[in-house]
Amino acid sequence: MQNSSNASTRRETAASSPPAAGNGSLKSKLFLVFVIVFIAANLRTASIAVGPVIESIQANLSLSGSAVGLLLTLPILCYGAFAPLAPKMLRYTSAEHLILVGCIIFAFGLVLRSLFGTFGLYSGTLIAGAGTSVVMVVLPAIIKKNFPDKAGMMMGFYSTALCLGATIAAAFTVPLENVPGSDWRWALGFWTLPLIVSIFMWVPYTKGQKPNASRARSASPRLRKCWLAWQVSLFMGIQSSIAYCVFGWLPVMLIERGMTALTAGFILSITLGVQLITSLTAPWIATRGKDQRATIAVMLSMAVFGLMTTIYGSMSLMWLWATVLGLGLGGMFSIALSLLVLRAPTPQLAASLSGMAQGVGYIVAAIGPVIVGLLHELTGGWDAVAVFYLILVSGSCFFGMGAGRAKYVSSPDSDS
Repeated sequence: MQNSSNASTRRETAASSPPAAGNGSLKSKLFLVFVIVFIAANLRTASIAVGPVIESIQANLSLSGSAVGLLLTLPILCYGAFAPLAPKMLRYTSAEHLILVGCIIFAFGLVLRSLFGTFGLYSGTLIAGAGTSVVMVVLPAIIKKNFPDKAGMMMGFYSTALCLGATIAAAFTVPLENVPGSDWRWALGFWTLPLIVSIFMWVPYTKGQKPNASRARSASPRLRKCWLAWQVSLFMGIQSSIAYCVFGWLPVMLIERGMTALTAGFILSITLGVQLITSLTAPWIATRGKDQRATIAVMLSMAVFGLMTTIYGSMSLMWLWATVLGLGLGGMFSIALSLLVLRAPTPQLAASLSGMAQGVGYIVAAIGPVIVGLLHELTGGWDAVAVFYLILVSGSCFFGMGAGRAKYVSSPDSDS
């Protein structure tokens, strides 16, 4: 009877335990992969969905050009401002709980953005950006914790989900706005629904999770004096800056070269769409060799070729130049994300490196499009912009060669 009672107790305990990837069955691991990918697919909708309906927002709320520029830049600035705070929060709560809180804040911001006019638009964007930045920082730590031997592959899934979510948001926000009885508010508010689904899917993973007691009494690992951490951070920032310059200015440049607005938008969609290929495959290829430097060099070469040919190449082959450019950008982005876990020996250091790299990275990324706009306004052409692109690629190559070495970041106060 006692053995039967003990067996029953073990079954009840197992039934009440949260799903765990690290120690669970293959089915539980695959479901965790699905949940992580589903959450990641939501993370760019807040920033990407605004662009396609920005003219409707501007007309409806009578926004100035500078106010529109601030609205489009605000999510990137939020990522840079709030990302460094997320690792510090892990002293007081588990990574699983922090992701849940970040998603709830994100959802609240999306609702606020659609309901209360200009105030709601900006405050909601700010709140959504804060929630997003927390989730983007902590998810790599979850991946490092649960998939230590498959971290590179998992970050490939993660980056692919980010790109896929952005592509879906860009493609469907305008059709949602054009639904009878809808407007830009409903179109933006719609993206709250899949986020709410992801919240309910994540709740079981928070059960039984507690912060490490020793970490609650200590500071989070500090990486400001680690040169490798700076190399990872600056590679993340500069490659992101190149991408944001392309996403913001490629259609403008193509229109000035004689392309119609519709065709220019199609070319941009090619650049966005093909990123899915290398965002999934580049991390896998990068982890096959002794380090990631060769793959970084290949992706940078494709990117610089695409950048120069979209400015100076034949217009009849623009689809080809856009394809090469998108493949390079997608590969650089996914490898930059993979480095957050490949260069960190522990989940705690992965969270700290993620916070530092994304904090520094998105601030750097926000500056690039502004410089492109100033150069184009001052010179009236794209030659100066081409030189600026070459400088960015050179900087990305320099820091990428350092970040791609098979080494770990270290912190004097880490517990690794």
